[in-house]
Amino acid sequence: MTHLRDLEVLVQAAERGSLSAAARRLEITPAAASMALRRLEDALGVPLFLRSTRSLRLTEAGQIYLEHCRQALQLLADGRDALLTGQAALRGTLHLSLPSDLGRNAVQAWLDDFLAAHPQLNLRLLLSDRLADIYRQPVDLALRYGSLPDSALIALPVAPDNQRLLCAAPEWLARHGTPRHPQDLAGHECLCFLLGDAVHDHWRFFRDGEVQRVQVSGPRVADDGDAVRRWAVAGRGIAYKSALDVADDLAAGRLVRLLPDWRGEPAPLHLLCADRRQISPLVQALRAFLAERCRQRLASPGP
Repeated sequence: MTHLRDLEVLVQAAERGSLSAAARRLEITPAAASMALRRLEDALGVPLFLRSTRSLRLTEAGQIYLEHCRQALQLLADGRDALLTGQAALRGTLHLSLPSDLGRNAVQAWLDDFLAAHPQLNLRLLLSDRLADIYRQPVDLALRYGSLPDSALIALPVAPDNQRLLCAAPEWLARHGTPRHPQDLAGHECLCFLLGDAVHDHWRFFRDGEVQRVQVSGPRVADDGDAVRRWAVAGRGIAYKSALDVADDLAAGRLVRLLPDWRGEPAPLHLLCADRRQISPLVQALRAFLAERCRQRLASPGP
């Protein structure tokens, strides 16, 4: 495989007429420059330079290949400039859709720090648990849990190992008792989440290859994850929430994790966009920033 640095050595050596001068320009050793030329010649099967102790001259094949190398390096430079142009564009206004609970109670504050590091960036936030139509609505990126509803969307992982946790307030458990097995949930009031027309009332739990599926019920259902979490904290029932959503409540003792020996359903968090051309350096920086904040949140004592 041809390395970019090998092409740069060829171009610099041809322009400067000296392998040592090329090495100095590229801040590498003469031995490394000589090895780069040897790799190129071995890969191509032809000599590119005629060498002597005092001179370095391109062969006919070297002259032909030199022009292709210059074009290739220029195309790569143009691509880098295009990325920088995209980064500058995103420093204007970035429309970002966030899930209700995590958005209000964590990400909104995190983004204040991100804005401080990128003072030319303006944010327009859409807080909703309904997946924004990023093809039609003025949304650049969407932070969302779970599997992709549209395979055409590009998903950048933010918290790929996040999962759901079963939890309830201490006062609820004091009044109604603590379930010891997933099937015990059938006798408890559970707080369900509504997404579109579907109620998430079939909860799954995993342990040592065993899968338990439980249909739960309760008088309270909401299409807003923040409302479900607030009900749980207020002692209104048992919730099955993303670990990211309830990390602070678990750490503070407002909620207690139930059935810790059972693993909950996967709830990976992704940053979604419609086109790979949107993945500019700024978007990559935002993804890395959110991933680190999520890692810190999941490392808190509660989950």
